[in-house]
Formats: sequence, structure tokens, C-alpha cells
Amino acid sequence: MIPGKRVKGMGGAMDLVSGVRQVVVLMEHTAAGGSAKLVRNCSLPLTGKGVVNGVITDLCALDVTPAGFEVFELAEGETREQIEQRTEGSLRFRDGAA
Repeated sequence: MIPGKRVKGMGGAMDLVSGVRQVVVLMEHTAAGGSAKLVRNCSLPLTGKGVVNGVITDLCALDVTPAGFEVFELAEGETREQIEQRTEGSLRFRDGAA
């Protein structure tokens, strides 16, 4: 490593996904143009496949399961329909999710 120079590499993300028991991602639910960020299949290079356990967005909190995304809590003022419209991946709501 050279001080003051940028070095290409994967940074600390690989350490995070390979050295912990649980990974929870904090993110905005949609991109700036309104497109879904929670999708069925990722088109970008993955740091680790199948390592994310949960996601907390500005709209809801959800678990990542083999069947898809499972919402367990909605942000204040959000509805199930609004979450469904802004999510591209497989989505279900846990009993009592509000």
C-alpha cells in the first residue's frame, strides 16, 4: 500500500461477509429515480452470495429467507401496497407486520 494513493481492491466488505454470523444491510428502499433496489436477482458483482440475513430500509424492515423477502415491520405511514409496488423481489408479510 502506498500512502496517499488509491489501491484497487474489495475493501472491508469481504471481511464483513465472511467473518460474521449475521449481516444486516441498511439502505434506501428505492434508487433516486424510483426504481426498486430490492430485486429478485442482482445484476452487479456480489461480495458474497446468500450472506445477507436482513435489510432495514426507509420503508420497512425485512428478513431475507430462501423464499424471498419477509417484511416484519413497516415504517410509519407506509402500507403493504406501497412496499409491494417498490419491491421487485419475492415479497411476503409476516403475520402482524404493521
